[in-house]
Amino acid sequence: MNQLIFKIGLSVETISLYLLCCGLADAGRTITTRNLEEIWNDTPESLTKGLRFLERKNILRRIPVDRQDRSAYQLTGIEHWRI
Repeated sequence: MNQLIFKIGLSVETISLYLLCCGLADAGRTITTRNLEEIWNDTPESLTKGLRFLERKNILRRIPVDRQDRSAYQLTGIEHWRI
């Protein structure tokens, strides 16, 4: 997790999603929509919206996976973030 996430004016929901992604990565679990749905406590629509936003900001990068996990993501370094 990079502390910069708290300083760039993101919504609480977006920061929460980022932290959940970091938690999965730190636990050695793949960041997938399936794994996030298990721990996300808001609507599926807000999860999708948050993932798309983090992708647009290049904080998360979508990676190819099988259909069972739907989509998978990788956290990027802050040098790649579009802030």
